Amino acid sequence: MDPELADLVERIHACRLCRDRPAGQPLAHEPRPVVMASSQAKVLIAGQAPGTKVHATGLPFNDRSGDRLRDWLGVTRDAFYDARNFAIAPMGFCFPGQDAKGGDLPPRRECAPAWRGELLSLMPQVELVLAIGLYAQRWHLGEARRGSLTETVFDWRAIFMRNAVPRVLPLPHPSWRNTAWLKKNPWFEEDLLPVLRREIAIRISPRS
Repeated sequence: MDPELADLVERIHACRLCRDRPAGQPLAHEPRPVVMASSQAKVLIAGQAPGTKVHATGLPFNDRSGDRLRDWLGVTRDAFYDARNFAIAPMGFCFPGQDAKGGDLPPRRECAPAWRGELLSLMPQVELVLAIGLYAQRWHLGEARRGSLTETVFDWRAIFMRNAVPRVLPLPHPSWRNTAWLKKNPWFEEDLLPVLRREIAIRISPRS
């Protein structure tokens, strides 16, 4: 890893911003930033925030959502965690806690403004961003984002082909809570996933 990028990752891992100077309610548990930066990967996975299992293990997408995402991408677990293939940077690096119904809270508001610009600037080799969920799409698409997540993902062709570097593919979250959404929108698996797998295959290491 590039020394400047390695230094930034070290500073991210030491971050306690959401505990000590929170933009809202302080984080109720000890922060554990989770990020997988890379000086080689051509694909950046931009998710939301770690869940409980990822918080416990420190490994991004180390849960059922990750299993579904790896299936979408058409890659093995080893290929997924190979830094030559993927960089993984959620919009919030720390598990944000849960609401009264047991669902995960949104990514912490203070995280992305503090770190994301610098992190992305140190990974100029990235060619493709997978913007997973509403929060990542707001950041990476800006005004190109449509009125809702469904509308944004449905218009993936126009978004992917627009004159932008890196290119962005909007995706729903691979959470198993979204199974009903996938059944309601069969075009996602029929039309988008084959293109996604093709774009991934041409950008990852043949050694994986």
